[in-house]
Amino acid sequence: MYGNIKLRLTAMSFLQFFVWGAWLITIGIYCDKTLHWTFAEFGAIFSKMGLSALFMPTLIGFVADKWINAERLYSILHLGNAAAMLILPTVDDPSVFFWIVLAAMICYMPTLALSNSIAYQTLKSQNCDVIKIFPTIRVWGTVGFIAAMWTTNLTGNKATEGQFYISAIAGIILAVYALTLPKCPPQHKVDGLEAKANIIKDALKLMTDYKMALFFVFSMLLGAALQLTNMYGDNFVSSFENVPQYADLLVVKYSTIIMSISQISETLFILAIPFFLKRYGIKKVMLMSMFAWVLRFGLLAYANPADGLWMIILSCIVYGMAFDFFNVSGSLFVETTASPKIRASAQGLFMMMTNGVGAILGSFISGIIIDEYFILANGSLDWTGIWLTFSGYAFIVMVLFALLFKHKHDPRQMEHIQH
Repeated sequence: MYGNIKLRLTAMSFLQFFVWGAWLITIGIYCDKTLHWTFAEFGAIFSKMGLSALFMPTLIGFVADKWINAERLYSILHLGNAAAMLILPTVDDPSVFFWIVLAAMICYMPTLALSNSIAYQTLKSQNCDVIKIFPTIRVWGTVGFIAAMWTTNLTGNKATEGQFYISAIAGIILAVYALTLPKCPPQHKVDGLEAKANIIKDALKLMTDYKMALFFVFSMLLGAALQLTNMYGDNFVSSFENVPQYADLLVVKYSTIIMSISQISETLFILAIPFFLKRYGIKKVMLMSMFAWVLRFGLLAYANPADGLWMIILSCIVYGMAFDFFNVSGSLFVETTASPKIRASAQGLFMMMTNGVGAILGSFISGIIIDEYFILANGSLDWTGIWLTFSGYAFIVMVLFALLFKHKHDPRQMEHIQH
């Protein structure tokens, strides 16, 4: 029975991130090369994830905690996202494009937290060790993301609207599949005015705890760093097609596949999380993540597709630690800290801070700054200056976290997650 459950959750995780990976890394190339929008316009488009994550994961988390089965909500939301993806190829106006992508993300962003909640609830019902088992399931989400990136690049769609069709098809398949998942009923079902009062009370509980509140603040700041690498990574490598000595290199032509080394690296680091988390604790693991962001951006500042290719590859490898040690460890930290009746809500709030507030800051501010300070006289971008600025930002966040976040590690602290 356990093997069947793990396989079913693994398929969910694969499709969950395939839907996203089909366009997340390449939409920047589409906006730049095909639609010819400015970085400020692109930043506004990319910020739609932040706007949707600002409220939807938390709201949907409340609903899943109190009223509707998580797997049913999950299916409905993926259908909505697929519908929006099918509309995007027909739009070439930045303002309209923004609203359609926002609609897609209003549906998609809550499914990130919901997929975690479905996996946690299902595994616990089977008396599984979630700390040990969940990463082996979540890693297949990364594989799905990689598969989608390769599919988009190898089919010649990294700069075309085809990436949205690929995402839509996968989304429809996942929406149907979700209805076959084990039932995940609300864990704290209440009605009427009492429910509204408890929703407010639950949110306040999460934010009045100093350690949890500070953790959410740094989640926001690291969320901005993640947004930067998603927005500009593939654009950076693809930009070398404008430099004659690099234009014909396979690295440039298949930039999306090269950048997928980042996700391949995730599959290795995600499996190491249980060891690092239990041995070193959340603070040291998060500091490792922050240092990895500093290194990731710093390497890209001096990289090129020829003699500097090793820097691009190493930065992609470092990304695995930067992403996993923050995202997955953070999710597990929330799961072990929040009380059982509000865990879906807490996961939603974590997503809100990382992919919501953080994404908004990262998208809008970076787009404006690049347009203002890093466009050279010939119209090209000062990528060295851009990446060094991002690296400096990550370094400041790392130092502040080391000084402000007080946490005494207890190796036994996270063992109760399986009960």
